[in-house]
Amino acid sequence: MSTKEALVSPPARSLAAIVGFLVCVELASGILQGYYTPIFSDIADSLGIKDADVNWFEAAQLVVSALVVPPLARLGDLVGHKKVLLLSTVVTAVGSWILVLAPSFTTFLVGWALQGAYVVWLPIEVAIIHRRTAGTGRQGQLTRRAAAILVGALELAVIIGALTSGALVESTSMSVLLMLPAVAVTLCLFAIWFGIEDAPGTATGGFDWTGLALVTAAIGLVMGGLIALRVAGPDSFLPWVLVLAGLAALVPFGRYEARQEDPMVDVRLLATPGQWPVQLTAFLFGMSVLGAQIPLSTYARTDPDTVGYGLGADASFVSTLIGVYVVFLAIGAFTLPLTSRLLGTRGALVGSALLVAAGYALWLPFHDSTGQALVNMAVAGVGSGALVAALPASAAAAAPADRTGFATGMTNATKTIGGAIASSVFAIALASAGSIDDPVEGHAPLSGYLTVWAICAAAALCAAVVLALTPQREVTT
Repeated sequence: MSTKEALVSPPARSLAAIVGFLVCVELASGILQGYYTPIFSDIADSLGIKDADVNWFEAAQLVVSALVVPPLARLGDLVGHKKVLLLSTVVTAVGSWILVLAPSFTTFLVGWALQGAYVVWLPIEVAIIHRRTAGTGRQGQLTRRAAAILVGALELAVIIGALTSGALVESTSMSVLLMLPAVAVTLCLFAIWFGIEDAPGTATGGFDWTGLALVTAAIGLVMGGLIALRVAGPDSFLPWVLVLAGLAALVPFGRYEARQEDPMVDVRLLATPGQWPVQLTAFLFGMSVLGAQIPLSTYARTDPDTVGYGLGADASFVSTLIGVYVVFLAIGAFTLPLTSRLLGTRGALVGSALLVAAGYALWLPFHDSTGQALVNMAVAGVGSGALVAALPASAAAAAPADRTGFATGMTNATKTIGGAIASSVFAIALASAGSIDDPVEGHAPLSGYLTVWAICAAAALCAAVVLALTPQREVTT
């Protein structure tokens, strides 16, 4: 072995090993995100609740996901990213085991909310890789490549999870069925403990408790208002008061954080030319990747012979539709290094956002057959997979070394908030001429679905424009 090979090979093997262990974590994340969807109705039956009440699980997890990212991301920069990855995995495991043992709707809701701590996994993993590749001269390239592998593993695990639960639901008890993802998350603790090096935090200063309280109040009020808006409808006064109060709370929060040397949320960093386009793109992207999935599922299940539109699909085809979408998500993630090399980092981001916009825009004229649906979701899926991988890596590349955890984490926080806002807007649009919760009472209007797809396409197009107008040097390092 040459001297050059001796110097290069050990770090390369070490990085590959770290990515391999993190792939195990993302496999568990994918199982969590795909496993429960096909069996929601069975879970509702097991808990003795209506299918419509399952929506509360989504709402609770969105709230927790939005609230935990800023403090955990900051904590990762302070005490080390491995410690925070372990902490969030413990919380996720506890939530997963509560689902197994939950005797009632309330305890299941608590467990489901706690499970939302997994949302910080991918950004923390990207921060670990970004730090590990410092000094290689290829930090950005290696980080994007590793992020693509992690997202690809995640998306493939989504398919595995969905197929597994669908195959087992009729042949085993609900407790055993829910135990499998809990076991997968628990095993992640060993992968993290033994596979990831425990590097100390690079940030200085303390933990900004006042900033945490202010951001929690602001996000909590906005998210609570959005949930109330979905429940009570747009004619209710209270939801709008909560949303406006949350938005108003951002003013003193922003002023306070801007004065702090070590803030919980670094608003000055978020306002830099290298960060705000990435974070705004994450927010706009969240509208489709998190907000549009339930409308797509309900549209596919709608019987065209009854209401004049829909695909009239059964549950198995909906699983196929989801599977095709996720496969193309994985393709988009795995090909990100290639597209970044061919188009540049900014070009790859712009192209990915345009694919998402095109995929949802195709739904407007082409929504009458399963073939059209598959094509539409394939186009959107390639762009979405690339963005899921690219956004945390781009945020890390544009952040100081002691703020990579925060920057990558905020891409998930802003994405979650964008999805929550879109989810509320979509629920209102689909409920305007009937109930989407109880098909006996009525069906959502076709115009509601057209509104959903138009908003998703417009949001992705706006993201592409923002990225295209950002100077190349601000989205690459």
